[in-house]
Amino acid sequence: MNIEDLLGYARRTGMFWPSAEIYGGSAGLYDYGHIGAMLKRRFENIWLSYFVERNQNYFLIDGTTLLPEKPLVASGHAERFNDVLIACKKCKTYFRADVLLSDLGIQLNEGATPQEVDAAVTKNSLKCPKCGGSLGEAKSFNMMIDVALGPDRSDHGYLRPETAQSAYLNFYREYNLLRQKLPLGLAIIGRAYRNEISPRQGLYRLRELIQAELQIFFDDQAFQPDLSSFTGTTINVVPYETGKLESKTPDDLVAKGYPAFYVYHMAIIDKFYRKILGVPESKFRFLEKGGEDKAFYNKIHMDIEVNVESWGGFKEVGGLHYRGDYDLTSHSKGSNKSMIAKSEGREFMPHVLELSFGVDRNMWAQLDLFFTHSDGRQVLAIKPYVAPYSAAVLPLQNDASINGKAKELFLQLSRKFRIFYDSSGSIGKRYARMDEIGTPYCITVDYDTVDGKSQNFGTVTVRKRDSKEQDRIKLPELESYLQASLNVEFD
Repeated sequence: MNIEDLLGYARRTGMFWPSAEIYGGSAGLYDYGHIGAMLKRRFENIWLSYFVERNQNYFLIDGTTLLPEKPLVASGHAERFNDVLIACKKCKTYFRADVLLSDLGIQLNEGATPQEVDAAVTKNSLKCPKCGGSLGEAKSFNMMIDVALGPDRSDHGYLRPETAQSAYLNFYREYNLLRQKLPLGLAIIGRAYRNEISPRQGLYRLRELIQAELQIFFDDQAFQPDLSSFTGTTINVVPYETGKLESKTPDDLVAKGYPAFYVYHMAIIDKFYRKILGVPESKFRFLEKGGEDKAFYNKIHMDIEVNVESWGGFKEVGGLHYRGDYDLTSHSKGSNKSMIAKSEGREFMPHVLELSFGVDRNMWAQLDLFFTHSDGRQVLAIKPYVAPYSAAVLPLQNDASINGKAKELFLQLSRKFRIFYDSSGSIGKRYARMDEIGTPYCITVDYDTVDGKSQNFGTVTVRKRDSKEQDRIKLPELESYLQASLNVEFD
């Protein structure tokens, strides 16, 4: 599936589309429709349950999306949150330099300077791909979005460029509220804003994006999660030193020098994608960044990548970053507030391990991976507990007794599940509509359901999305039948 096909599917089914679409839209801004909003919320809730709620030391917080200038100066964003911009002298089109060069077959590292970009343009005699004009001088461009505050607009602020800063800014208070215990995890699911030079590839590069992030603050001398539950499992990783895909056990990775706490979180992320979301093993990997491609504050930097056909191969959908003590040290200096922790007679600055996930990118990746169209049938074959609707209730005929029982059943099941009700069109078309948005079960109420003389009285037909098999289920047993498949099992 290509990008335009996937965007067409998303519009048709109520997933997402460009914001202000009736005015022509705006690059890098998308609205979620009634189906997409539920699919996004399912992902967020499963992420929260899996990574946060099962750990008694991890907590969900919610920080403001608007930040004053000082914290972002201290964090380094005001100086370093830059991409390199290059413009065509003729048509005045702006390009993100690394993307433009990559599209033209020239590979530079992510940290390439404007001078290195200019040298590559000159050496390869590159021209504007849009009009053939000459390219101007490359410049650094800060991607934060400025905001003027106050009635006289004199106070300078920014829309937050990442949710992580809200966790760092709230560490001091949360650490003391929670009895100064480490490790301490602060999770945020929320919006971040980046003034992308050239938004592209659907939900891949956005100006307003949603992140699900867990910042774990810990004592680097005492953080030792138990790896034994992952004995015998393997993880796909492309180490920086070899640049080649390897399948390694957690013990192998520890033996290669990666800290046990880092490998443990690689393993739980791997399990989340491969078991919980159902991503095929061959389509998931960690890519280690090093040299100029690694963020300057990271001790270890791995991108979480999924092979997405519409994006042309493996692309980043998240990251696992060992940030050391950079963040708390920076904010301690910037605010003159001590972030020092104490444990067993020692004083130390807590380190941070960041688990970061792009919600929008993961949404797109799921559609790309699990939407199939063959033999005239279109199916979103995602895990049942991820689907926007758990089931649909469909009255077979326009009959008063059938409709009455169907509406009664809809209200009953809606107390525990997200249920869709559809009485419009042939039963085949209704099945097809549900298949297309991933609904795992269709429950048909028919004459046998309401006919007291029928041997199937008090039963309904349950059709399974993937196999199209149908089971006749007694009404008192229906909730437990659905629950068996709709519960997500993490262990």
